[in-house]
Amino acid sequence: MIERSGPRASSVGPGSSSTNTADFVFTFSYETYSDAVRRGMMRPPDRILASLMRSPEVRRLLVANPFRWFPRVAATPLLDRDVRFPPGERMSLHHPARLRRDDPTDLPAVAAEYTVYDRSLARASRRMGLERPRVLTTNPLVAGFAPLDWAAEVTFFARDDWSSSPAREAYWPAYREAYRRIAGSGRAVAAVSAEIIERIAPTGPAAVVPNGVEPSEWLGSPPIPPSWFDRIPGPRAVYVGTLDSRLDVPGIVDLASRQRELQVVLLGPLPDPGYVDELRPLPNVHLHPSVARAELVATLRNAELCLLAHRRTPLTEAMSPLKIYEYLAAGVPVISVDLPPVRGIDDRVLLVDSVHDFADVVPAALELGRAHENRRTSFVHANSWAARHERIFELARR
Repeated sequence: MIERSGPRASSVGPGSSSTNTADFVFTFSYETYSDAVRRGMMRPPDRILASLMRSPEVRRLLVANPFRWFPRVAATPLLDRDVRFPPGERMSLHHPARLRRDDPTDLPAVAAEYTVYDRSLARASRRMGLERPRVLTTNPLVAGFAPLDWAAEVTFFARDDWSSSPAREAYWPAYREAYRRIAGSGRAVAAVSAEIIERIAPTGPAAVVPNGVEPSEWLGSPPIPPSWFDRIPGPRAVYVGTLDSRLDVPGIVDLASRQRELQVVLLGPLPDPGYVDELRPLPNVHLHPSVARAELVATLRNAELCLLAHRRTPLTEAMSPLKIYEYLAAGVPVISVDLPPVRGIDDRVLLVDSVHDFADVVPAALELGRAHENRRTSFVHANSWAARHERIFELARR
């Protein structure tokens, strides 16, 4: 199923020239275009897609959702009526459908499944009139198992080490095999950390491209704090992210118990309410559900301190935490566990061995105060998504 407005695209987009443009195919990993729009186009794959959609060097663009169960795809016009793909001649949205709900876990079945996905992409590409497109995928199974021999080049963007994600443990063998195939194929890999590059060990071009920030969200005067946040007395230390196994709950208990005047705000979705039961009795720990982007920015820009309170695991050791770039874009000092991708980002990030050490450095972190506005805006521009994406697109255009 392809969603497109306007006539079939057969020429370069406005303002482009055929000498420096190329056709692209972009594939999501496990979420759809509608998912990305509903969350505010804020995750790294969403940001990459937004850059592709704006780029004058992209002649035509096919955006592909992951496989979805056939009845769900058939109901898309009804269920996703709140999200409209941008109209125009140069972009289309493809909805691959299948009879099963989830990916298989045994390797031969995975290979067969993504061969079918490959054929679906190829047909959609031909219908759109793409000419030897560059494929940029954020799905490791597409990058590893899909033949994609109709594409000019294939680039895999890895935002996490999927082979160490506890939530997807059933697929670890498939991810490891995908990594092996990516390495052997010579396909290009862009990853948010050197650790992910090392685990994939690509033989083709590779680049470390950390997460970044969108300047339009962070520049300008501080917004008014949300009312719920304003009611919490300072100093306030904010952690943003899913409250799951990455979060060091015993460490937060230690921090809140030893720094009783510090108000610890944990902001994000809570998949398992029982995971944070130890924190509920603490009067200076505040649990708050996810908020929209503007409210998140307003919260961080009015905080006194931010936290990267992760446990040390194979997953967190390979992450480029998006939150740490947003913390610094807000001008707030940061206390973080000393993980490889966090080192060297900024000297306003105080690194310690574990969350149990956070309480010891809270006074020094608060003493740093807010960054000078010139320094804050310089950080925002130097770490913009636009600068990050150019490195990824260089790989894809090779």
